[in-house]
Amino acid sequence: MPTILNHASGSANPATSLSALWAYLQPALDHIVKSPTNDPDGKAPAIDFGLYAGIHSACYNYFTAQSEATSASSLGGTDIYVQLDKYFEEAAREVALGAPLDDISLVRYIVPSFNRYHAGAQSANRLLNYVNRHYVKRAVDEDRGWLRVADVLEAVAKKELKKWGHEEGDSTEQAAFAESCAEAASSLDRIVPIASLAHRRFRTEFIEPLLASPKIKGQSKAKNKIPKPPIGLNPVRPKGRLARAVHDLFESDTIEREERLFLASGLAKTLQIIGVRKNHMLRKKLDKFIAKILEYNNGERNGN
Repeated sequence: MPTILNHASGSANPATSLSALWAYLQPALDHIVKSPTNDPDGKAPAIDFGLYAGIHSACYNYFTAQSEATSASSLGGTDIYVQLDKYFEEAAREVALGAPLDDISLVRYIVPSFNRYHAGAQSANRLLNYVNRHYVKRAVDEDRGWLRVADVLEAVAKKELKKWGHEEGDSTEQAAFAESCAEAASSLDRIVPIASLAHRRFRTEFIEPLLASPKIKGQSKAKNKIPKPPIGLNPVRPKGRLARAVHDLFESDTIEREERLFLASGLAKTLQIIGVRKNHMLRKKLDKFIAKILEYNNGERNGN
């Protein structure tokens, strides 16, 4: 995928309005988030350095102009942040629309699709770092971030991050990763960095609908209620589509063990990054399956 070049020549000053700034930003975002790539690691395509620097300057000038036009009590930048949220909402829905109907194919689709989307989100986070530093940081300081001021006691923060894999003695990078997962798990009204904003939308627009169990028509009416099973038997409940796909993956005798391990590990990492909590039933099943396969592989290598 060729590098996208600076397209600013002859265009309106992107700092003059939201529409002008967005017209300048969107082609670059489309390139790094949506364009296909042959990179085996799903790395986002590059953009021209001149465009990269131009976008940074445009964001700086736009925020500066907004600050001069609004009172000190206003948090300038809300409009571009809302526009970015809408962009990732639509981008995640586009990925969802491409999902195959076959259940096992669904897992094979999600893992590489998220890897590509994730790479684009990380690249967009770097490209729009000024939005993070100017808008997101100030919003967090004003108690609008994922961790509310009431929760900022160090013990509470550590307990929350522990839910995302952070342990005492972890590196700065490991702590930052745990926090990014917690950010992606936040509700849509909380202000989070651009990468976490993108991951949160992948969760809400693509994965959560797949996790939801289908509703039974007329279930609210007494005559249509499912009868309780006999004592000692587990009730049969409809599962969400992703749960069914994972079950088929576990039970498949047509997929090699290493591919099943690869897909299960990739899906588990995807769910973690987008903010699906560790105690979610599907994450627990994936972790158990991965541990079982790894144990089996180790036994084979050791001749057991």
